[in-house]
Amino acid sequence: MKKTTKALLNFLTQSPTPFHAVNNMSQSLDKAGFKALKEEKDWGKLPKGRYYVCRNGSSLVAFTWSGKPEKLGFRMVGAHTDSPCLKVKPNAISQSQGYARLALEVYGGVLLAPWFDRDLGLAGRVSYADSKGKLHNCLIDFDWPIAFIPSLAIHLDREVNDRRSINKQTDLPAVLCKVGAKAPDFHGLLKAQIKKQHGNKSIARIQGFELSLYDLQPAAVVGLEQEFIASARLDNLLSCHASVEALVASKTADNALVVMTDHEEVGSASTSGAEGPFLQNVLARLCQDESTLQLALRHSILVSADNAHGVHPNFADRHEPAHRPMINAGPVIKINHNQRYATNSETEATFREICYQHKLPVQSVVVRTDMGCGSTIGPITATKLGVATVDIGVPQLGMHSIRELAGVEDQDTLRKSLVGLFKSKPKVY
Repeated sequence: MKKTTKALLNFLTQSPTPFHAVNNMSQSLDKAGFKALKEEKDWGKLPKGRYYVCRNGSSLVAFTWSGKPEKLGFRMVGAHTDSPCLKVKPNAISQSQGYARLALEVYGGVLLAPWFDRDLGLAGRVSYADSKGKLHNCLIDFDWPIAFIPSLAIHLDREVNDRRSINKQTDLPAVLCKVGAKAPDFHGLLKAQIKKQHGNKSIARIQGFELSLYDLQPAAVVGLEQEFIASARLDNLLSCHASVEALVASKTADNALVVMTDHEEVGSASTSGAEGPFLQNVLARLCQDESTLQLALRHSILVSADNAHGVHPNFADRHEPAHRPMINAGPVIKINHNQRYATNSETEATFREICYQHKLPVQSVVVRTDMGCGSTIGPITATKLGVATVDIGVPQLGMHSIRELAGVEDQDTLRKSLVGLFKSKPKVY
């Protein structure tokens, strides 16, 4: 197994939520010598170096800073940290027929059927007050089978294989345990888990949480020739990992930057999403005045890296006949003239030339004309900043399932193409 593949598998398995993903990326950047910045502090005029800053614990911007942005611009890569999942509602536990159940809200465009009959863990961020009323945040992970969503037996639904409709409200509550007269105290469970993971902290009150169920099956290399990666959250943690790895490897790159934002799966409209001002705030602080920022953006390019639909061997007719991306045949340039993707001919040419110069394969995709097209952070960021943008991503199968499939070679090719981007020279568009 390649070292890069093993690192990706570990990252995927250890990042069940965006909070954990950003925490793990931050640790990698720390080890690589990047300096952490705080948004609430004055950065002043930063000396040359490598830095990163987080927002909300779920989004991150990291960059190498060489100065002179009005001449050098920025080579940027954007990806998102969130994935479709099932999130816990505030009043978390209900009782039914002697079972304690976890109340769940569907987050994003979840492919629901694969969530049934899985060993499910629970992870995320908890906010609590100590005995003095001071608020704290911490990450927790119930990394054992704490919950299960059982299917209805075929004997009780003989038509389930012909037509199945899943009611998000009534069919998805997850079974936690058998109960007597009283259901488990959910806040008590959270307190116990915090103390288990973080020591004997003073926890007076749980005041909030953002928790998600997740599949406990670890990421793995699969296939007869071990050519595939199977994992939860490949969309889009694979792109996040490749982006950060490429930035770390690009030690001599001028003004290379990665932006990893939350909430893409629900539209990106948040303080820590691509629709919010996070990236713009960081760039403004680096450029220090509006004129310099606008000049810098004219010398900049953004690669929006988000996985693409590989051609499905069982449903090839769902793909545009002449645009069917193959797994392990290189990253895919996404094109949509209705602006669901931000690629234009200039930015497409830029990315193709980078791949050509580094002898890397590259593909392109458009959706069938009679089908709708998804979108990414690309058009959102391009619209907000006016920065030249190209949408790309590695092909995968099973997008938005609890377990997805991508190619071993593609994740390494993506990383190499992004290293090529970071080391490329500025170009005015």
